[in-house]
Amino acid sequence: MKGGLRHSHGQFLPRCIYIKSKKESSGVFLRIHSISSCNLTQIVGMSLRNFLVGMMAFGIMACGEPAHFDVLILHGTVYDGSGSEPIQQDMGIRDSMIVALGDLHKATADRTIDAQGLAITPGFIDMHAHLDPIMELNDCESMVRQGVTTALGGPDGSSPWPLKAYMDSLQKKGVGMNVAYLIGHNTVRRNVMGLENRAPTPAELDSMKAEIEQGMLDGAYGISTGLKYLPGTFSKVDEVIELSKVTSKYGGIYTSHLREEGLGLLPAVREAIQISAEADIPVILTHHKVIGKPMWGKSIETLALVDSARALGLDIKMDQYPYTASYTGISVLIPSWAMAGGQKVFKERVADPVTKDSIKKEIVFNILNDRGGGDLDRIQFAKVDWQTDLEGKTLKYWCIQKGMDTTIENGAELVIQAQLNGGASCVYHVMVEEDVKRIMQHPQTMIGSDGRLVKPGMGHPHPRWYGTFPRVLGHYVREEKTLTLTQAIHKMTQQSAETIGLSDRGTLREGMRADVVIFDPETIIDKATFEAPHQYPVGISFVIVNGVLAVDDGQYMDTRSGLVLRKR
Repeated sequence: MKGGLRHSHGQFLPRCIYIKSKKESSGVFLRIHSISSCNLTQIVGMSLRNFLVGMMAFGIMACGEPAHFDVLILHGTVYDGSGSEPIQQDMGIRDSMIVALGDLHKATADRTIDAQGLAITPGFIDMHAHLDPIMELNDCESMVRQGVTTALGGPDGSSPWPLKAYMDSLQKKGVGMNVAYLIGHNTVRRNVMGLENRAPTPAELDSMKAEIEQGMLDGAYGISTGLKYLPGTFSKVDEVIELSKVTSKYGGIYTSHLREEGLGLLPAVREAIQISAEADIPVILTHHKVIGKPMWGKSIETLALVDSARALGLDIKMDQYPYTASYTGISVLIPSWAMAGGQKVFKERVADPVTKDSIKKEIVFNILNDRGGGDLDRIQFAKVDWQTDLEGKTLKYWCIQKGMDTTIENGAELVIQAQLNGGASCVYHVMVEEDVKRIMQHPQTMIGSDGRLVKPGMGHPHPRWYGTFPRVLGHYVREEKTLTLTQAIHKMTQQSAETIGLSDRGTLREGMRADVVIFDPETIIDKATFEAPHQYPVGISFVIVNGVLAVDDGQYMDTRSGLVLRKR
């Protein structure tokens, strides 16, 4: 290096800088003729990564030569994810990073995108994704086509185990979007205690703590609970607090499918707040909703509880999917005590007439007051391996098919039969629009699909698996005006990234990872419906994952440029 400037601290700042990339043996030669015009104090104070990225962008342009990028996005409207008003900016991407924002019309690129009339945003972050099929569906097309570039897996208490081996295998296989994982409490409890309906012994609790700690050391971002599901439903709050303390020690978060989302919703929210306070951990009420006719409108009270907790200094947030129907197994209608010990024991219980009668009465209660919404037509089959013609049909339809009167009692009988056949997945139409909108508007609500990776033709899934993020932007922003576009984008990007602890994603600025979505605010919309769920959204033109075009002019490219993210 010849020539240069000397900062007041004595550091030598050369006029010509050679930067050798880890990925390229040739390196990049940057000649800077007027570095004296820069704010040297700022430069010295920058992080190494941001310094190099900034110098790569600035240096080439300072030579009077046009900058060259891998991807150049021109004429678009940039929503940076912060909630600030958008600005007209160009964007230059190189080596998976955003390296330049501003007027770049003189630059060149391997690929130039004209984004005139389009919104440019950070890639959407799915706060609640069921990634179970990812080894087979590692292209992640159903999520990437929604604009999702990062998904948080392991929700509702269920996660892969052992985590490190799984994540290593997935990264080696390749993945279409970035994925991060939580440790599932139900998974850990099952590992240690099976489906036992009791408190853990001290030794068992220590074993669960050890598994949680190992998961955090392996790169998990926190712990999830599914206190409505087996075996988490058998746990008491003190058990969850002790495990959450381990997670907190490593800076993790706690997400919870609450113990109840119907009649017991308010005590369940209070329980989550208690866990946050006693374990000193950020808490997310995942897929927050209000289920069942008796509870409709109670979001006023749940949100008041959140606000009160936050006023006391607790970090309580929520995520939400934008639909009035939930999706889960038909066993959710069956009392948990009846399922303790697994399917074999359940069969033995229903073989006893007295026990079966007790089970049936509780199912009737749940249909009337909880997931059933008081109407057999509100329970819609989604995945039925033992009778596929039921997929898309309702429990009322099945009663009629069986020649039975469409009473709640007969519906309960068929729920037992369905579980004896091996279970089924169902869509439950048990929420109201007022609660959905009220929760969505809360400043601490983020967006999560609660979706599962899927391919067209696989069962009759919930439409959220295909349409969550476009539905927020199209239906709730453009049509219903529930949120502004800047508010919605913030909830999908920066707010989610900061909550998880992703410091290099979720915001469009120089030095951040190039996860980018380009869409038309006037046309973006979900197309999947409850009647015809296997439909991709429209209005999303480009999706960039780590600097690589995963959706190019509306076409899915199957680049598998995602990363398995690990908390450090």
